Amino acid sequence: MSQTKSFQANQILDCKGLACPMPIVKTKKTITGMQDGEVLEIQATDKGSLADLQAWSKSAGHHYIGTLTEGDLLRHYVRKATASEAKEPPKHEYKLSNEELERMIDGGEKLFVLDVREPAEYAFGHIPGAVSIPLGELEARWNELSKEDQIYVICRTGTRSDLACRQLAEKGFDKTVNILPGMSEWHGPVRGE
Repeated sequence: MSQTKSFQANQILDCKGLACPMPIVKTKKTITGMQDGEVLEIQATDKGSLADLQAWSKSAGHHYIGTLTEGDLLRHYVRKATASEAKEPPKHEYKLSNEELERMIDGGEKLFVLDVREPAEYAFGHIPGAVSIPLGELEARWNELSKEDQIYVICRTGTRSDLACRQLAEKGFDKTVNILPGMSEWHGPVRGE
């Protein structure tokens, strides 16, 4: 595994020296064999791979997280989407739009924002002050949250945050709100690590 900033890629794909379309061909083949939600680091030297991987990730339904540049080396990070992210509409009854949350933040309201994306996604950009507890860790860490707080739950597209809201509701958290459509279309303030 590769450790960069404060996250780890589950797998590394070496595409150094390869030109279009080979980085995409190799990425597609590799990500197919990965588990849902895992992060792939693609190491490439072709400058065109940045736009190619962004476009491919979007069209394939995966999440292009970001790219780190180290000299001529580009380290691209892509998270494999889960089947439920593409198919399951939000079910939690309490929802709030990105714009409404942004207005509340701009208005100086003290809010508890819970970001349930993976550490790599959080590291590349999150709402300032948001607490990171990935969805996969929520079951073991829900006791770090207060049932008295209004909890605004966000992920990339609203699917994982919907699942998190429902999990928390089962534990007695009746003040959870799913933020839609999530960080994929967030235009408010963002902080990276």
